[in-house]
Amino acid sequence: MHLELMNGALQQQTSGEQESELWSPLPDQGWKRCADSHAKSSLPKKSQGYIQVFLDGGLNQQRMGICDAVAVAKILNATLVLPHFEVNPVWQDSSSFTDIFDADHFIDALKNEVSVVKDLPSQHSWSTREYYATGIRATRIKTAPMHAPATWYLENVLPVMQSYGIAAIAPFSHRLAFDNLPSEIQQLRCKVNFEALVFVPHIRMLAETLINRLRYAPSGDRAVGVSNWEERLDDKRRAGKYVVLHLRFDKDMAAHSACDFGGGKAEKLALGKYRQVLWQGRVLNSQFTDEELRIQGRCPLTPEEIGLLLAALGFNNSTTLYLASHKVYGGEARISTLKKLFPYMEDKKSLSSAEERAKVDGKSSLLAAVDYYVGMQSDIFVSASPGNMHNALVGHRTYNNLKTIRPNMVLLGKLFLNKTLEWSDFQQAVKNGHKNRQGQLRLRKEKQSIYTYPIPDCMCQA
Repeated sequence: MHLELMNGALQQQTSGEQESELWSPLPDQGWKRCADSHAKSSLPKKSQGYIQVFLDGGLNQQRMGICDAVAVAKILNATLVLPHFEVNPVWQDSSSFTDIFDADHFIDALKNEVSVVKDLPSQHSWSTREYYATGIRATRIKTAPMHAPATWYLENVLPVMQSYGIAAIAPFSHRLAFDNLPSEIQQLRCKVNFEALVFVPHIRMLAETLINRLRYAPSGDRAVGVSNWEERLDDKRRAGKYVVLHLRFDKDMAAHSACDFGGGKAEKLALGKYRQVLWQGRVLNSQFTDEELRIQGRCPLTPEEIGLLLAALGFNNSTTLYLASHKVYGGEARISTLKKLFPYMEDKKSLSSAEERAKVDGKSSLLAAVDYYVGMQSDIFVSASPGNMHNALVGHRTYNNLKTIRPNMVLLGKLFLNKTLEWSDFQQAVKNGHKNRQGQLRLRKEKQSIYTYPIPDCMCQA
C-alpha cells in the first residue's frame, strides 16, 4: 500500500547517536512503586461469607477482573474463591486460573489483605458454573452495573452473602469503578496486578528460554533450525537488545474496524461476509468512510504500517523484533513487508521446538501469558493498536519505568493517507509526533483504568 515509503525505509541509514538515544532506558521520572508500603491493613477475624466471580474475555481482561474481585472481597470482608474463567467463544480456551497463575503465590501475597481459597468448602460445593447455568438462583447476582461503586456492592451483594453464606457475581468483568474508592482499595488492586499475579513456573521457564535466545542469538545466520540453539548459544555475542511488537491484526480486529486494508475486491468481500455473520452488518463506525476512519485514528495499523513506523523512529534491519500476536489476518503475504524491514523477526515458533511448547500450544491464554512475560522483559514494547494486551503492558511497564512506544494513531492515519509524502518528511513527522509517547509518565484521569495508568493510585512520588 505504501511502496514509496517502503523504498525509503529500506534505504535509510541510522547513525550511532540515533541508535543510542533510541535504545537508552527511561530516566528516573520521579515516581516509584509503593503498593507494598501502603498495603499494611490486617485480615479481619471473621469473613462475612464467600464471593465467586465468573470472568470472560481473554487473558488480560481476566487479569483486570481478578484484581477487581480481590477489591470487592475486601470491600465486603468476604473470602474470595479463585475466579472461574469462562471459555472464550472466539479462542475456545478452557484454561483455568491455576493453569495460568501461581495460585499459592497469589494466596500468600494477599494473606494479610484478603482471605482466598482454591475451592469452596463442602457445604457450598453445589455452587458451580453449571448450577448457575440451569436457571435463576437466589445466590447469583447478574445485575452488577458496569463500573459500579463500592456502595452498590455493600447494598446489593452483602445482604445476599449474609443470608446464604455465599454470593456469585456473573457477569463480572468491568464491574468495579475506577474512581471514588478508598486509597487502600486502590492500592490493593495495584498489589494484585503488579505483585500477586505471577505466571505458573512452566510459562515463566518457556518465556525465559525465548528471552535468552533473543538476547544471545549469534549475530550470524539466524535461520538455523531450533534444534541447533544450544550449539549456537555456545558462540554468544554480547547481550543483545530486542523489541516486542504486539501485532494486533487478527481477522476479528480487521473486520470490526470497518477499514480498508488494501487487499482489493476479494478482501473487501471476505471481510464484508465475516462482518455480516458476526454482527449482522452492524460494525463500529460503519457510517464513516475509510478516509474518515483513518483521520480519526480508528484503523488498526497493518504489519506494513507498523514496520514503517518503527523504521521512521530509527530501528534498522539489524533490530531483533519479537512478534507477540495471534494469527495475523492475511498470513505470510501480510507479514512479508514487515520481514523485509526487519529480517531478524522472531516469535514463539521460531525460537522454540514443538516439545518445548507442548504445554502451551493450542491454548490462547497460555500463549498470551508467554508473550506478556517476554514483553515485560523487553527493552522496548510497542503495540500496533490499543487493546487489552496493550493496556495491560503499558500499565505494568509504567510501574517498572520501562520504555513503551504508543503509536499516535491520528497522526499516522493522516500520514498514510498522503500518497505523495516522501520518506524524509514522513520520518520527521513520525519522530516529532512520538517524542512524548515512549514511556513518559501520564497521570490517570477520571474514569481511566488504574491498570493502564497506575499513577498516582499505585505509585508514590520519589
